[in-house]
Amino acid sequence: MSRPVPFQVQQAGVDIGENLAAWRKLRNLTAQQVAERAGTTRQTVGRLERGDLSVGLDIVLSVARAVGVLAELVKATDPYETSFGRARADQALPKRVRQ
Repeated sequence: MSRPVPFQVQQAGVDIGENLAAWRKLRNLTAQQVAERAGTTRQTVGRLERGDLSVGLDIVLSVARAVGVLAELVKATDPYETSFGRARADQALPKRVRQ
């Protein structure tokens, strides 16, 4: 039995999918071109762009790379990019992780 997916998570999937689709279109790429570059199928790219949460993280990251936003996606999750994250990391993380 699967757990219910919170609305905010569902909405984030839709938003990320729409954002990746917008980047694809801004770069004048077809879904097929992105699929080939990401090592997946056009149908999977379509599912991702529609917010299907069953698409694997590897595909999400591969599509982000294919449309040129992988570095920004990684940066968006970096705790050192926020003052809160930097402050907490200095307090909570072992020195070997902080570097």
